[in-house]
Amino acid sequence: MLKLNDAKEMVLGIVQHDPLFVVIQNTPSEKILYNDDYLAHIEESNHYSIAEVAGWFEITDAMLRYYIKPFEQYIFDNASNSPNTNIRLNLPAILRLRMILLLKDEHRVRGLKLLLGIDDNGQFINHQITATTMGTDDLANKVDVLGNVLQQMIQTGLFNIFPNEEHGALQVTLNQDFLAQKIQLVSSESDLQVEELQKETAELKQENENLQKQILELQERNVKDIVQKLRERQIENEIVSTLRTEALQLFSTENKAGFFSKMFRSSQIEMEKEQFVLSYISKHLEERLEVALNNYYGE
Repeated sequence: MLKLNDAKEMVLGIVQHDPLFVVIQNTPSEKILYNDDYLAHIEESNHYSIAEVAGWFEITDAMLRYYIKPFEQYIFDNASNSPNTNIRLNLPAILRLRMILLLKDEHRVRGLKLLLGIDDNGQFINHQITATTMGTDDLANKVDVLGNVLQQMIQTGLFNIFPNEEHGALQVTLNQDFLAQKIQLVSSESDLQVEELQKETAELKQENENLQKQILELQERNVKDIVQKLRERQIENEIVSTLRTEALQLFSTENKAGFFSKMFRSSQIEMEKEQFVLSYISKHLEERLEVALNNYYGE
């Protein structure tokens, strides 16, 4: 007897490569498939009557037979002979029938046949060719791959997939509304990116203009500073020159000597003169320079 905790693992082991399970997977019907009450007390090796199975699924015997008839080869795993009226189903057959019942309202009988590759006579399309050209495992793998591809196409939302009863095939069309919505979204994102780039460009341009202005101001200040320093140095040199002249004149007046005295004491006199000049300049330079600079700056 299956335990509820083991039911999902057991069911997956049977239906994981089934084309109808690919459609049910990741939908609310998948949870129903794992949690049916009958799984709690079913014996995997036993076979069960139509009445028992119909009771589990809460439908009439006639309704259950109605959905068995078109899918006999699928439900009974490609049985060569149709079951007799005393139909008994094992667990794999019950699970396949359960998936048909879960999908019947959405896909109807014709849509389910298209999903399973069954023709109007209840036969698998190209069944004989498939049976002779590939093994069961290869077929299951191919069905699994194609089913996954179909499921991914459906999940993208970019395609509309529905049965075309007139041609007996699945019809795939582009979901124009979805595509238009995505294009509009991409366009909106692009517009936002352009606006952001334009805003950043304008900010960078403004910053560059501010920097240029600051550079010009610094250059002007530097030029003014240089001119002022040169003028101050010139004023200072002029004052020093004037003070030196005054000091020499004053020294000559205060230190008159005869010819012979100058001849024999010339070196000493020169030293005394230089000392006098330096002392005179040091004494009067600061005062004269302050007056001259005040006059220059208009203070």
